[in-house]
Amino acid sequence: MPNFLKGFNICGGKKVNDKLEQSLLNIDKESFQNDLIDWFEAEQRNLPWRENKDPYRVWVSEIMLQQTRVDTVIPYFNRFIEWFPTLDDFAEADEEKILKAWEGLGYYSRVRNLHSAVKEVKETYNSVVPDSPEEISKLKGVGPYTAGAILSIAYGKPEPAVDGNVMRVLSRILVIDEDIAKPKTRKTFEKAVRALISHENPSAFNQALMELGALICTPGKPACLLCPVQKHCQAFAAGIQTELPVKIQKKKTRDVPIVAAVLKNERDEFLIHKRSSEGLLANLWEFPNYEMHTSIQPKRAFFEASFLESYRTDVKLSDSFTMLDHVFSHLVWKIDAYRGSLLTDIEESVMKEQNLKWVSKEELEQYAFPVSHQKIWKSYQQTYVMD
Repeated sequence: MPNFLKGFNICGGKKVNDKLEQSLLNIDKESFQNDLIDWFEAEQRNLPWRENKDPYRVWVSEIMLQQTRVDTVIPYFNRFIEWFPTLDDFAEADEEKILKAWEGLGYYSRVRNLHSAVKEVKETYNSVVPDSPEEISKLKGVGPYTAGAILSIAYGKPEPAVDGNVMRVLSRILVIDEDIAKPKTRKTFEKAVRALISHENPSAFNQALMELGALICTPGKPACLLCPVQKHCQAFAAGIQTELPVKIQKKKTRDVPIVAAVLKNERDEFLIHKRSSEGLLANLWEFPNYEMHTSIQPKRAFFEASFLESYRTDVKLSDSFTMLDHVFSHLVWKIDAYRGSLLTDIEESVMKEQNLKWVSKEELEQYAFPVSHQKIWKSYQQTYVMD
């Protein structure tokens, strides 16, 4: 814990509220708003979702930007809007195409919730995204941040949109020393934004806070000498800007060993499997794979035995061509991938029952795969030059 926090109760309550109120009193709000917005309007990045304030585009971009870097999102956003230019286009799209559009972004529940919510907007609100906090917050997957972002950016409502960037910026500006890893801390930052937000231009204000956190007030060592609101920053004045924000909690991950295989038949087709409609990476396609539950049996033998048990067919694996780690928030897949072939055909009834398909190289590109299996396929092609 940083020295300046010792002896301070960061658990919330009256002491936190009193300290926040005092910090807010120390800020010239109008000057802070003007400095922040003037900087944003002069220096903001040219991003495709800022071309207009269409609430559908704002909504899509905000969902994509959750847990994903801006540079990564740009090509996905452009393709998504090309495929689904309007809210109605997206509402009417089938899930296979939606998952393909999202392929590589991860956290697929985000796009499923978005699709469900957009269909509700089409049916209930005549394809107009609600502009009230009460109605928009009822939509599936729309939490406080997304609601605030849409309402402020698209509709000009003075609603807080508190993400990690905003918490980092305001923790330094106002010396908010609550643990940002705790969900309840968001309320403190929402209260701070409500007190500071420009009612004349809430769209620019909220975007400016996010932009400042992304470009200037970064994690670790912020670029304070370039900061447009440095004179308002109470952490900078106290020389403690690098000690904020406070983030104490950290989730532990567990390793999950997996053995996978790219299996090809005599027709140069590849076997793929559709994941369950529930749970992690639901409805995405993958190469056959199994979690290793033993360290005694060799991986190759374990896969062959598991495959026979699953599909009543013998398979023969040859060499392992790649090993990779894929990190989720709560676990790490440690994948060892082999090439192989079937010794006998899988019965058609089993293929259908187990959601299996034989597809050509060209057809395979049409299916949505999780990033880990995209990497397996890429490595396979590089290793064997598609013999």
